[in-house]
Amino acid sequence: MRVSPHPRRVLALDYGTRRIGIAVSDPSGTLASPVTTLSRRIGKRPPITRIVALASEHAAEAFVVGLPLDDDGNETEWSTDVRDFGRQLGMRSGMPVHFADERYSSVEAEARIRSIGLRRKAREDKARIDAGAAAIFLQDWLDARSAHAPVDPEPGHAAPANP
Repeated sequence: MRVSPHPRRVLALDYGTRRIGIAVSDPSGTLASPVTTLSRRIGKRPPITRIVALASEHAAEAFVVGLPLDDDGNETEWSTDVRDFGRQLGMRSGMPVHFADERYSSVEAEARIRSIGLRRKAREDKARIDAGAAAIFLQDWLDARSAHAPVDPEPGHAAPANP
């Protein structure tokens, strides 16, 4: 069984020009769930104060921000804006900010919503899709992090040797 040495709750952000989808991990840092979506007004500053308040509400200790990459995995012009947002968020919150590949997370979120049989209007609800996308790339990030976490042995058993 893989156990993180310091389980922590993480808040994920699918940062867009009109909306910010938000997801959170469970306290053990294993499962991601959609939380909400914040609206943005074009040309206005991002709602960092509200995001920091949500992080506090959910006892989050870090952020994961979705990084928009092109089909080949290269950063885009929008990636620069997202990284700038992440830097601002880290400075204002005093919390670590990580970036995660968000490619296809919105497409996957929309497909999942469609697969559970929600009405057409609900399927097309962009806010639900944005929060779902944040949960998808957060789950990927959590899974990758746990794959690199040290393994705690069962009581009375020796830890496996590292090759």
